[in-house]
Formats: sequence, structure tokens, C-alpha cells
Amino acid sequence: MYVDNSIFPAQINDSKAIISDFLLAENPQHYIISLFLSSLYIIFLFPVGFIGNILILVVNLYHRGCLTAPDLYFVNLAVADLALVADSLIEVFNLKRGYYDRPGLCTFMNLFQQGNMYSSVFFLTWMSFDRFVALTGSMGRSIPHPRLSCCLIWVSSSLLTVLPFAITQRQHAGDLHFCFANVSQIQWLEVMLGFLLPFCILGLCYWRIARVLARSQKAQDSPQPRPRRQKALRMISGAVLVFFLCWLPENVFISVHLLRGGADGGTLWQDYPLTGHAVRLAAFSNSCLNPLIYNFLGETFRDKLRRSFKLSRSISGKYLRVSALISSGHATCCRANQSAHLGLNILPQNWANPAK
Repeated sequence: MYVDNSIFPAQINDSKAIISDFLLAENPQHYIISLFLSSLYIIFLFPVGFIGNILILVVNLYHRGCLTAPDLYFVNLAVADLALVADSLIEVFNLKRGYYDRPGLCTFMNLFQQGNMYSSVFFLTWMSFDRFVALTGSMGRSIPHPRLSCCLIWVSSSLLTVLPFAITQRQHAGDLHFCFANVSQIQWLEVMLGFLLPFCILGLCYWRIARVLARSQKAQDSPQPRPRRQKALRMISGAVLVFFLCWLPENVFISVHLLRGGADGGTLWQDYPLTGHAVRLAAFSNSCLNPLIYNFLGETFRDKLRRSFKLSRSISGKYLRVSALISSGHATCCRANQSAHLGLNILPQNWANPAK
């Protein structure tokens, strides 16, 4: 994950992303276009990602007693996506000098983004592998102990973030302006473990899944209703497809930058700052689109959401009825007190003379 560190000294980091200064000083038109793209992201995608991920967490935690393994994985994925969506508020408007003028902020932001990026891709990969196991029957219906799997994914994501950070910080202990995100070895690690390796695993899993489904359809004499596990597979497949469509541009951009090696003294972020900003927005868009996939393709989630709305409407109806009864009784008492004060008798006869 690359950051705009044009303000750091040139002797500290080799790669210098000077998006902010170049956009603002050299080409104001590019700055305006980047600001426009950021505004579109904030207006249309950010609310969907922020509210959608919170809705996934609330609905599933409310029905936590009937969580399936894919639901549990999507809940953890929503946690990682929600963190990235919140972090994007600072990142997408990193167009002016000032956001990363402090190495501490640069390091914190990239640790945060890197850990959640790893967790997102690892959860998607594990979910696909779980569906592969469920459909092929290699290890039973699904991978056992999904809670343990989630814990291991979070631990591995944290280790892949913290260990390289600790090593590079130790190597640059005396560099007060050092930010580890611009180290080429860190970028290679992100591309290999955060994109290429998951891509190979996912490709193998879905190739085997496609073969199993093709054989099962040939073996069926009559059309059968689609099983629930295939619907879960469709939802996970959509999430994986959106993930790679969103993250592919940035990984290609970083790979070209690394392969070029800065031999001509510049970087792709210097030569194409507008493209660099656009691929970052595309990467963050993945965390905003996952709730839409979960909502439209996840039948289980839609059922839980409908039950939650029915329950809330039922509770609201009961509350309104109770409030109406209380208000009616309060109004009757008020009218009685007012009648007594004015010497009037507007209550029924048996109320005024209960003995009759």
C-alpha cells in the first residue's frame, strides 16, 4: 500500500509519491479531478460502506445464535471493511500537503491499512476454500472450528503487518523521518501475499468447484432446486470478483513501479499522480461494495434482516398501543380534574355515583 510521502527527505526513502504537491502546483486541473473523484467516493460509496457494514454486524450479532460458517466469516470481513472505510476518510482527501508530514501518522495509517487489507483478502480466500471443501466433501460438510479459523486469520494478518514493520524500524532506528510503507520489500510482500498468492488459491478452488458442479448437473436426471450451499457460493464468488476488480489496478500500478525500479529517477506516482489517486479510490471501494453483495446475494442475511424488521415493527406497534392507552388514561384523568375544578360533570353517571 503506497502513500504520498513527498515531504519526507529524499535521502530517507527511495520512492517518493508527490501527488499532493504535483497536483496542486504543477497541474491544478489534475488536482480538481482528484478532488472530484474523492467527493464522488464520499457522497456515494462511503455511506454505503459505513452503514452497510454496521448493518451486517448488527443483524448478525442479533441473530448470533444461528450463525453459519460463511456468516461468521462475513461478520469478520465486515469488521475489517468497516475499519478501512473509516480510515478512507483521511486517505482519499490526501491531496494537500499536511496529512503525512509526521512519520508517526504515516506509520500508523499504513499499519492500520495493511493489517485490514491482509485480513480482508485472507477471509475471502478462506471463505472460498471453505465452500470448496463443502461442495467437494473433502473434509466433510465444511471446515471445522470456524471461530478458531477467524482467530488464526486475524493473528496471521497482524504478524504479517507487525513483523516487517519491526524489522524495518530496527534497520532505520536513527531515521526520524522514516516511514516503512515506502520500502520496496514491504511493497513486494503486499503484492505477493496480499494479491498474487490468494489469486492462485482462489483460481484453483473455483476451478475445482466448477468441475464438481458440472459433474453434479450431468448426473441429475431432472432439474433440482439450487441447494443453499450453492447460494452461499454465489455470494462468496461475487465478493471475490469485486475484490480483485477493485484491488487489481493498484497492485498492477505498484508492480509496474517496482519492476521499473526508479531507474530514471522518478516514480509512477510522480509521472501519473491522477492515476495513482484513482487506483487508491478503487481499492477502498471494495470495502464499500461488500455489504451490497452480502445484501443482494446473501439469502440468509435477507431472512435475518426481514425478521429483524418484523420484530422491530412488532415492538414498535406494542409500544405505540401502550403509549396510546397511557395517553388516553392520562387525558381522561385530566378531563375529570378539569370538570371537578369547574363544577361540571362530563363523566358517565356510574363514575360519579358508583353506588347506583
